[in-house]
Amino acid sequence: MYAFLSVYNKAGIEDFARELIGLGWKIIASGGTAKYLKDAGVEVIELATLIGAGEMLHHKVVTLDRKFHAMLLADGSPEETEELVKLGVPRIDLLCGDFYPQAEIKQTDIGGPTMVRAAAKGKRIVICDASDRARVIAWLKAGMPDEARFKQELCAKAEYSVAQYVLESARNLGNFTKCLYGENRWQTDAGLYTIPNDDPLAHDKFKMLEGTDRSYINFTDIDRLLQSATHIAAGFKKNFDAIPKIAIGAKHGNLCGAGVGEDALKKMLSGDPQAISGGWVLVNFALEKEHAELLKTYKTEKRILDGVIAPAISEEAIEVLARKNGKCRIVVNSALGTDALATLDDHMRFRYVRGGFLTQSNYTFVLEVKDKDLLLAWAVGSTSNSNTVTLIKDGMMIANATGQQSRVLACRLALMIAEASGHDTKGAAAYSDSFFPFIDGPQVLADAGIASLFVTSGSIRDDEVFAFLKSRNITVVSLPDEQARGFFGH
Repeated sequence: MYAFLSVYNKAGIEDFARELIGLGWKIIASGGTAKYLKDAGVEVIELATLIGAGEMLHHKVVTLDRKFHAMLLADGSPEETEELVKLGVPRIDLLCGDFYPQAEIKQTDIGGPTMVRAAAKGKRIVICDASDRARVIAWLKAGMPDEARFKQELCAKAEYSVAQYVLESARNLGNFTKCLYGENRWQTDAGLYTIPNDDPLAHDKFKMLEGTDRSYINFTDIDRLLQSATHIAAGFKKNFDAIPKIAIGAKHGNLCGAGVGEDALKKMLSGDPQAISGGWVLVNFALEKEHAELLKTYKTEKRILDGVIAPAISEEAIEVLARKNGKCRIVVNSALGTDALATLDDHMRFRYVRGGFLTQSNYTFVLEVKDKDLLLAWAVGSTSNSNTVTLIKDGMMIANATGQQSRVLACRLALMIAEASGHDTKGAAAYSDSFFPFIDGPQVLADAGIASLFVTSGSIRDDEVFAFLKSRNITVVSLPDEQARGFFGH
């Protein structure tokens, strides 16, 4: 049986080779590793002598050879074994290799990951982690129990190691921003990776003017602000062919304030003056000193914000908003003040789940409705964590009840939020991100004086629910659940 060894970090590789030889294995190695083993007194066959070719291009090409990969991929069948005989090379049953460190070498390894993947595909014994060497020797000495499972485990680890290495290479070629920390301060390995793109609203197009590095939560809040702002802009562009002034605030992944129109900033701050403290604010107009002073003191003695985003921000406004130790991040992107804000993100969305990834198309539905309050309610509610019930009055969000397991409780929570900030809910527009299964939710909204409601259809009790809403003189806009359901952020 033949083992191939090719490692950048050669510490202990001679001991591993001797253990294999003691078990009857023959050792093949690439140039540098072969020399190291020979100098240590280990009997070794150089790969170049088998394949009839040495390294090329100053060591850039060593193991990228068809004969070598045939040695890793041959399946042991008589036909493929005969091919190896004709090529004059043996089958490799074990591969021990690693990758040279990109940070140290300043370039990415091609041959290492390629041979490791080939060995994994060939269902060989693959070792790409030095800590597995002793484990493999112990397994070989024990008679190779449960061989298929053991090899599969090593092959899976090899593929994962290659994936991580390639991701590191992509980060080096792309744009990687290290986060201050993750969702918790002890998660210090957090970062934002952006790929090359021509999206004017991509995260890498936002420039920090003031403040410390953004945290993981800062970026998730910014991303939610972008989802909501683009849906508001797209909705108004579609229905009224114009984008109004928009001011929105987010905290812990959901909007806690929203306003449109000339007094957008005051409306956003008035919706829930307490909740916006410690959050992020995004506007689509240039921020001047007077706007900054509103953000700092409107309806409060002193408001603390984690960050402010605008197309442009004056030096005077930055001075007003700045906090000690850079705790208020000031971020600009001129595209926010253009029609680009009405461009929805249509890329696939990915989410890690244990052992894999979930994928789905992005949320790109835009409601067609001429009621501006109902339109704003849809844009806010459909980009908030479901279940959600959102209340809007006179271009101002007065409540956003998000993440509820019960829709009737979302209705009650929305009223509690509105009442806590002193808002009158009579005449307000309401949005529900899916249908009402019973009339209990509509009853709560109707009793609070809601004037209009967007709600999807799809319940077996739709007729009962809509008849009730009509009896209470509530204007209803509805589309089928499969077309317009607004579940988001699970």
